[in-house]
Amino acid sequence: MTSPDNPDSPDSAALPRTWRPRGPRIAALVFGVVLVLTFAGLWISFPQETKDAVSPLQRATVIFFIGLGLLLLNGLARSRVVADETGLEVVNGYRKRHLEWAQVVSVHMPPGAPWPTMDLDDGTTISVMGIHGSDGVRARTAVAELKTLLNRA
Repeated sequence: MTSPDNPDSPDSAALPRTWRPRGPRIAALVFGVVLVLTFAGLWISFPQETKDAVSPLQRATVIFFIGLGLLLLNGLARSRVVADETGLEVVNGYRKRHLEWAQVVSVHMPPGAPWPTMDLDDGTTISVMGIHGSDGVRARTAVAELKTLLNRA
């Protein structure tokens, strides 16, 4: 039964529709918080003479790598697939592609795959990180919904 209130139901392939990975988003949030709290806790625990011995360049380097880690985690968490009447918007990390429905030939996710793959009409493929295999049934449902939408187009 189609239910706009339940996006995980198998028949909820109404447009517009957005799929986001649950597991990777939770992991990115948890690891981001752990990363910041760990380094903040370490800094607070250092004696003052150790803090004074750290040069501004060393501080900037550590802050840079913490920021880089947060940037990578954010890229993972922002992955998504948006389907509307015009086609699909696939966001993988910081790259966004808009595909018309006619460009997408098929979508498949073999058992054990981290995310689905779309075959395009130009012979290329594109990974769909907005649906993540670690989400189990939720990911399989999302792939089924996407296939349903492709068959309608």
